[in-house]
Amino acid sequence: MRIPSSRFGAGGAFTVLNPATGRPVADVGLADLGETDAAIARAHRAYPAWRAVAPGERARLLRSFAAVVEAHIDELAALEVANAGHTIGNARWEAGNVRDVLNYYSASPERHFGKQIPVPGGIDVTFHEPLGVVGIIVPWNFPMPIAGWGFAPALAAGNTVVLKPAELTPLTAMRLGELALEAGLPEGVFTVITGKGSVVGDRFVTNPLVRKVCFTGSTEVGKGIMRGCADQVKRLTLELGGKNANIVFDDADLEAAAAAAPGGGLDNAGQDCCARSRILVQETVYERFLELLQPAVEGFRVKDPTAEDAEMGPMVSAAQRDAVAAHLDGADIAFRGQSGAGADGDGGFWLAPAVVLPRDAADPVWSQELFGPVLAVMPFRDEADAIAKANDTEYGLSGSIFSRDIGRALRVARGVESGNLSINSHSSVRYWTPFGGFKQSGLGRELGPDAPDSFSEVKNVFISTTY
Repeated sequence: MRIPSSRFGAGGAFTVLNPATGRPVADVGLADLGETDAAIARAHRAYPAWRAVAPGERARLLRSFAAVVEAHIDELAALEVANAGHTIGNARWEAGNVRDVLNYYSASPERHFGKQIPVPGGIDVTFHEPLGVVGIIVPWNFPMPIAGWGFAPALAAGNTVVLKPAELTPLTAMRLGELALEAGLPEGVFTVITGKGSVVGDRFVTNPLVRKVCFTGSTEVGKGIMRGCADQVKRLTLELGGKNANIVFDDADLEAAAAAAPGGGLDNAGQDCCARSRILVQETVYERFLELLQPAVEGFRVKDPTAEDAEMGPMVSAAQRDAVAAHLDGADIAFRGQSGAGADGDGGFWLAPAVVLPRDAADPVWSQELFGPVLAVMPFRDEADAIAKANDTEYGLSGSIFSRDIGRALRVARGVESGNLSINSHSSVRYWTPFGGFKQSGLGRELGPDAPDSFSEVKNVFISTTY
């Protein structure tokens, strides 16, 4: 496995650990304020030439980038397994998602259309103008795809990008930065800078050369970034927390709903803002659903993430594992899943999945985003009660509804305050459809055909025909 080289280090270094074993993988240099400003300045200098690249040529370069990623799928996946503890199956999908997103947005430069608007006395047209330098701050839970969701449409729209991965999981982003140069992107167009959020991420907010910030992470940090961006009226997109409901009605296929629930809530060890961690079950089938859920959770394969059949690996760090485990102390645990084991039988940041029965709606396991392998199950009476319980949260990112009655499912979907809902499915993200949250789950939308619009300004031009 090739470890990408670190270009920074004036801010010290961080030792990346393998979550499955707890052993060191690499030491990665951290940028200081000066290195951060220098990287932003290089992106600013590269911007005029990148903006001027013909749409067809920019499209070709993005397709070249996608092809190089395709040639390194297995390498990128192995890095993610070692760095983030993702299962090898998930990691291959994530690397493939970067490729697919690049290919999808490679069509944008030639199709980022303006409008011709009827006006008296002339012709009125609009243009989409790129913003300049875009700063992208990526979390540790899905380092590859979330990076691609930001940089692919930003580059397609004619911006240059400086991307900061999380300190815990920088390796795949660093390698993508190298692959971009290999694909032919000019120096400075796409830069990956490793460093602390309090240094690099904060400088994205305060440096006036950065014209937009994209942040995915906690709601608390997102609020601070939003306050900072207000000083410069800086554009931003926020994808923040989630505490999502999986609503199961009594007319649903209970066996299928119970079998799907572990994948919907325990994937990536529950470290997913879209995790369906709150399961609402109609009271008439509540006990039966729990009976069906138990073997599904107990059979969920928690094991060495390099194993082809692994369904869940370790948590990303000891701190994250311990924080989640603390919420289970004193909780009413109905049953637990497999405990997992490191690649050599010990070590690593493992936590067995848990299904808990919350005491009430204020119970932290029900109300707080734990970001771990914990499913909380609660009964509801009817449609109105299901909607009320699903909406009783400050978040509104994702969720699922299981029912054979599609009319009912659509009524409930319209009532639930969430940006991304699935009926009889736990699918949250497709790169060709918009993704984002309601309430404190975020601001703006990523992905879908309109994503390049969020990395551009609309310019209106009137041409007089009477002069």
